[in-house]
Amino acid sequence: MEIVETTLPGVLLIKPRVFGDQRGFFLETFRDSLFKDAGVTETFVQDNHSRSSRGVLRGLHFQLTQPQGKLVRAATGAVFDVAVDVREGSPHFGQWFGAELNDENMHMMYVPPGFAHGFVVLSDIADFIYKCTDYYHPQSEQSVLWNDPGIGIQWPITDVSLSDKDSSALPLNAMPSEKLPEYPANTI
Repeated sequence: MEIVETTLPGVLLIKPRVFGDQRGFFLETFRDSLFKDAGVTETFVQDNHSRSSRGVLRGLHFQLTQPQGKLVRAATGAVFDVAVDVREGSPHFGQWFGAELNDENMHMMYVPPGFAHGFVVLSDIADFIYKCTDYYHPQSEQSVLWNDPGIGIQWPITDVSLSDKDSSALPLNAMPSEKLPEYPANTI
């Protein structure tokens, strides 16, 4: 497993070794010791699985009082996955990193607490699986507008399907400071 640092400190791109033959493939998606060596010291407490169709965009989400780190991957299909630093006072505030995660490259991404996360589905269907370092806490969930011009995410598609919550999210610069995590809040 190769763990690659990205342009955002703490956000990691993980490239697992895939062993394949005529029968199929095998890969290791998580090994605690490797992640600890890479600086991911939180314990994962919850696994989630979502299925979405082409053009569905979920995000940009984060939890304020129970911040979650997420280890994400596309088990089937393809997504463009994004992390945004939303920690007020961070030198990387408002910066983003994105990568395609799909069932061919088998790449994963670690998004630490204090970062907003989202993805858009590029294939007909995508099964998106992720481990979380804290439990889902809907009362503290926040959303940043997916196409916030101040962030400037270069989504590969713009004809997207959004939930009501995500379509009514605020741009990052319009969010009250009490709705943003502070830097360094549960960070590397």
